Amino acid sequence: MPISLLIVTAVYWPGLQGYWLFDDNPNIVDNPGVQPRELSVPALVRAALSSPASDFKRPLASLSFAANYLAGGLNPFGWKLFNLIIHLLNGILVFVLTRRLLAIAGTASSAPSNHPSNGLEASSISIVAALIATGWMLLPINLTGVLYVVQREESIANLFVLLGLTGYVAGRQWMQARTIPGNERYSGWGGFWLCAASLTILTTIGLLAKETAVMLPLYAFLIEWIMFDFRRQRQACTDGHVTRSRYIIGLFLLVLIIPMIAGLAWQIPQVLNPANWATRDFTLGQRLLSEARVVCDYLVWTLLPTSHALSFYHDDFHISTGPLSPWTTLTSMLSLATLAVMVFWLRKRESIAALGIALFLGCQLLTGTILQLELVYEHRNYFASFGVLLTVVPWLAKADSYSIARLWIRRGILAILILWWAALTALTAHVWGDPLRLAQELAERAPGSPRAQYELGRTYIIYSHYDPASPYTRLAYAPLEKAANLPESSILPQQALIFMNSRMGLPLKADWWDSMIAKLHARKSGVQDESSLAALVDCARDGSCPLPCDRMTQAFEAALSHPNPSARLQATYGNYAWNVLDNHALGLRMIEGAVNSSPNEPSYRVTLVRMLAASRENERARKALAQLQTMNFGGRLDTTIQSLETLLSKPASPTSADGLR
Repeated sequence: MPISLLIVTAVYWPGLQGYWLFDDNPNIVDNPGVQPRELSVPALVRAALSSPASDFKRPLASLSFAANYLAGGLNPFGWKLFNLIIHLLNGILVFVLTRRLLAIAGTASSAPSNHPSNGLEASSISIVAALIATGWMLLPINLTGVLYVVQREESIANLFVLLGLTGYVAGRQWMQARTIPGNERYSGWGGFWLCAASLTILTTIGLLAKETAVMLPLYAFLIEWIMFDFRRQRQACTDGHVTRSRYIIGLFLLVLIIPMIAGLAWQIPQVLNPANWATRDFTLGQRLLSEARVVCDYLVWTLLPTSHALSFYHDDFHISTGPLSPWTTLTSMLSLATLAVMVFWLRKRESIAALGIALFLGCQLLTGTILQLELVYEHRNYFASFGVLLTVVPWLAKADSYSIARLWIRRGILAILILWWAALTALTAHVWGDPLRLAQELAERAPGSPRAQYELGRTYIIYSHYDPASPYTRLAYAPLEKAANLPESSILPQQALIFMNSRMGLPLKADWWDSMIAKLHARKSGVQDESSLAALVDCARDGSCPLPCDRMTQAFEAALSHPNPSARLQATYGNYAWNVLDNHALGLRMIEGAVNSSPNEPSYRVTLVRMLAASRENERARKALAQLQTMNFGGRLDTTIQSLETLLSKPASPTSADGLR
């Protein structure tokens, strides 16, 4: 394993020189919450609760971001190095867990010990476990878990998932040890409590990094069902009777079945509400059909990846509208059904292969079914890819007593696969080491992706330094206009074109405004649309962009024409109305709407207090401040509340409100 860790480090090292990308910006670069000025309890609490990506805030991941900032500011190298260290630790855990699972499969009582396909030779278990761990660390599909900084959330969550599974397997091995001769008392309580602690404590900690840690009990259940069969002891009694462990059955009832029922009861009403799908380009049915193809793609991308398949941006994925639209939808559904059947068929014959398939399919249940998530993301396979290798690598590496030629063919295939994974990951890591090279490469890999084309244009803008004479300025127009014309794009490309020309004092095309407003009219604004409007507002407010007020107003009215506008959209318009239009009544009305839409978000209440103070409505301002004080967990808002109290103690002025700054 030490050599494997060095190889993986060398492969990834060039990519550590890269920069921020995509969701890194809202979650880290543009998030002051994870950029504390000092190490204090209020600052850490503020950082822990600052994530804009989830209602659960993912405090453990956010605290790791704050630690990186305190150690080295916003230099991405240290952040990516931290990610690599987590990935290497996960690789070690994959090795430890795999070695235990292979050992259990080799001594399982469910198959004859002389069966040539049952398990592996004891001497080769560590080698095969090392091959699986090395291959997993080198898989190109797992690259975003390392070099895409924000996906530290995924890798940290899976650190605790792997710890939990290792602890659970160790506990079950302890429980299945024979009782002490002459002692009738059950001797496996220590193992049971290790199992219970591994599932409860480590799931809880993992959830503080990302919600995907909630899958730990399901993975443990699959291991239990396939590898241990809920048995109290390793082998059946002489009369063939198998004693099941009531304690393990009860444990899964508490940590898996009851939480699963509660989670479904919470989610099903939201999933069945059509209004919750308004920001997506697909319905619930279309999502389920499409995900069948996506999951099959994941399987191919894991084992036989290509650079164009792993394009990072997958917003050009064509949605399935029926089982035969496209026809690959039906074939993908049948393929997944076949894999599910194989789990049951292989369970008593090839337990490791059955477990690998089950873990791969089980991992997709959270992100590949009913939740209103985007359809495709490579990082969702960070754990699922372990299941794929658990199925494939032992079969390719296993000794063949019937044919030496077949043995070397299989091992040759395994060697070629690992070399291919290492080479493609190394090449991609090299590309990630330079922002412009990365943007150009991703745009080439996904020519139909609006996000890839937008990111290329945005990178050219950054390199131009807003100089009209820069060659990068001319290069920016083509990818941005291409992205703007793609049917599924957000308003990001139009926003970038308007932003760039306005900053440079160049003419703004009417077509850019028209297409942006038309898109905002056509569908409810998503996160990218709201971010685009916020960027234009900030630029106009700072005086850097002399944007036409009538066009900006039309854009906001189009976005607000849909039912139940988000708090962020209302707050952004409130910011624009107050600070640019000088329409304080409209600004106040919008921020009040934002507070009502998101009552647990303190930033909107802070702005409300400032606006009320500036409007000389001190009584309402103090009531709003009192409500804000109830949200001051751990003193995270101490400084803000103190400044607001000072503001209210002074004579009000029309310029006292500071909008959303």
